[in-house]
Amino acid sequence: MNHKTISTDKAPAAVGPYSQAILVDGWLYLSGQLGINPESGEFVEGGTPAETEQIFRNLKAVLEAAGGSLQSIVATRVYLADMADFAAVNEVYKENFKDAPPARECVQVAALPKGGRVEISAVARIS
Repeated sequence: MNHKTISTDKAPAAVGPYSQAILVDGWLYLSGQLGINPESGEFVEGGTPAETEQIFRNLKAVLEAAGGSLQSIVATRVYLADMADFAAVNEVYKENFKDAPPARECVQVAALPKGGRVEISAVARIS
């Protein structure tokens, strides 16, 4: 198995002992992203919609570092601190996946790292 660690300073550094992404035989496994600005290391202001927009900027940065784009994503996992934010996250989500959105699951969790409101991880195919 051929695998490569993907890292970029255009997305937040890992908050634990894990990689931003791992590329294995053309498959990119992206760790969960929070709504953290990589320059400040702090959550963006504006609540769940703003955090979700930042998450997509972070995902794009990691994807680009691996040679991919949002269109490379085949599946996502969305974690919400509160299912009441489902509609707000969907509004941002559909703006980023206008055509043929990837497979997805979305669950509410007891808590997210650093007090985040939403976290999204993904699997992508990089050609």
